[in-house]
Amino acid sequence: MTTRLSLAYSPCPNDTFLFYALAHNRIDLSGLAFDIQLADVETLNQAAERGEFAVSKLSFGALGHLQQTYGLLRSGAALGRGCGPLIVTRPGFDPEHLATTAVAVPGLWTTARLLLGFYAPDLSAPHPMPFERIMPAVADGTVDAGVIIHEGRFTYPSYGLVKLVDLGEWWEGRTGLPIPLGGIAVRRELGAELAGRIQRAIKKSVAWAFAHPEETDGYVRDHAQEMAPDVVRQHIELYVNDFTLELGEEGEAAVTALFVKARSKGFFPAQNAPLFAGGA
Repeated sequence: MTTRLSLAYSPCPNDTFLFYALAHNRIDLSGLAFDIQLADVETLNQAAERGEFAVSKLSFGALGHLQQTYGLLRSGAALGRGCGPLIVTRPGFDPEHLATTAVAVPGLWTTARLLLGFYAPDLSAPHPMPFERIMPAVADGTVDAGVIIHEGRFTYPSYGLVKLVDLGEWWEGRTGLPIPLGGIAVRRELGAELAGRIQRAIKKSVAWAFAHPEETDGYVRDHAQEMAPDVVRQHIELYVNDFTLELGEEGEAAVTALFVKARSKGFFPAQNAPLFAGGA
């Protein structure tokens, strides 16, 4: 008997790369079938608040608000070293003015916004906007600074912008841990056994992509919009790694540390549900 589930992830190259095999029947799904929808991660964060998808990519900044209804899987996550969000500005910006200036963020529930709160706790209310609009908004003076994610890490100089701080490096320097960005979560009502089957399917899909990267190219590029091929490659290399295959002890420690800090600072509400969905 086939169990059919809704699955949502972003059109970013790291997600389309790791989910290619699952979406194109290149692996044995062991009785699972998925109805797939793609949307940017902040859209998925908000959809999860409404419980729209059984399985979804989520920012860790969102999962902290949704832990009662969604549990994290140990495969499919985006975390690592040297891959954190950047705060960018126009040349000549005085860093001392950051707390009182207009700073754009790619959504209020993104991990980028969470890290900005850690770094600049006295910041006035940030300005949420779609991530692809942030660099143009900083460049034209609509806002004075912006927190950029995804391919923006490689393209911000083309907008005449400069890096104020690398929030990933900032986190790593204070914790010694990789920076957690986002992961795949499942609705808790699915139960531990089904969560484990989903996790194993995703792990197989990641392993298949590592073994056959060239076959994923068409699917990845179809959803990469106008991203240059070298940026697509850099994006995948940066955000898909051994932690994506399975978090392991270090990855779990990094995610746990992020959640403990966010809860201690009042960014996440108190929760009594475990972080992980269960299953193996």
